[in-house]
Amino acid sequence: MRKNILFIIVAIFSVVVSRGQSLRYSISMPYITMSAYSQQQNDVFSFVGNQASLARQKNAAIGIYGEQRFLLSENSAYAVAAAIPTALGNFGVKLNYAGFTNFNENAVGLAYARSLGKKVDIGVQFNYYGYRVPSYGNASAINFEIGALLHLSDKLNAGFHTYSPVGGKLGKSGEEKLASVYKFGMGYDASTNFYVSAEAVKEEDKPVNVTGMVQYQFEKKFFARLGFGSETGSVFGGIGFSWKNLRLDIATGYHPELGFSPGISLIANFKGKK
Repeated sequence: MRKNILFIIVAIFSVVVSRGQSLRYSISMPYITMSAYSQQQNDVFSFVGNQASLARQKNAAIGIYGEQRFLLSENSAYAVAAAIPTALGNFGVKLNYAGFTNFNENAVGLAYARSLGKKVDIGVQFNYYGYRVPSYGNASAINFEIGALLHLSDKLNAGFHTYSPVGGKLGKSGEEKLASVYKFGMGYDASTNFYVSAEAVKEEDKPVNVTGMVQYQFEKKFFARLGFGSETGSVFGGIGFSWKNLRLDIATGYHPELGFSPGISLIANFKGKK
């Protein structure tokens, strides 16, 4: 009981005092989003990091991700992403939920992306975000995000992304807002087995956070990822296994003061484009 009360106090403080919310542009660690800068390693979760990566999705797919932040059940986070390719462009849907009964956040996003030739992809996403604190009140906001990818060569890709560039006012009073976020990233497919990427993230009222990740493919069914985030000195990593149209990932993040955040994801790919 005491742990729940302490968590609620911290959660309320962070929502009321800070301008940004914990869901922001992604509730999940970079493990599942930094493949956005690859033409070979991208998957259904890639558009959560940059909507433009959805334009290269060749098959319908759905992914589910769950994470227990810092080994606290009250701090659990979940994400669902789905991609639907069409002749008019590709569509994506994402659902997020974080928290527990006495404090929780949720977000729903609808994305659209298409290629502008061989060198440029663009994407946009509209979001509904809300949080709920029983006995204290609820608030919600609608915002958008935009992404672009530049294919500099067959192996080198660069991307730009902005989340809520004009801010999303929360609640009727509008005193709170979602923080604006700007990102620039690059990815290099050194080979079909090796991929490296880096990303600089500038969130409103926060210092720049630089994130890096490497991925290595063992045979065709196994791969491993390892990365870091400069803002908190955190590291993350995991392993993945593919079987037919399914992929299972087991991952974890480590914060030097708050500890481990284990996570697991499952991706199902369906029939590709004709």
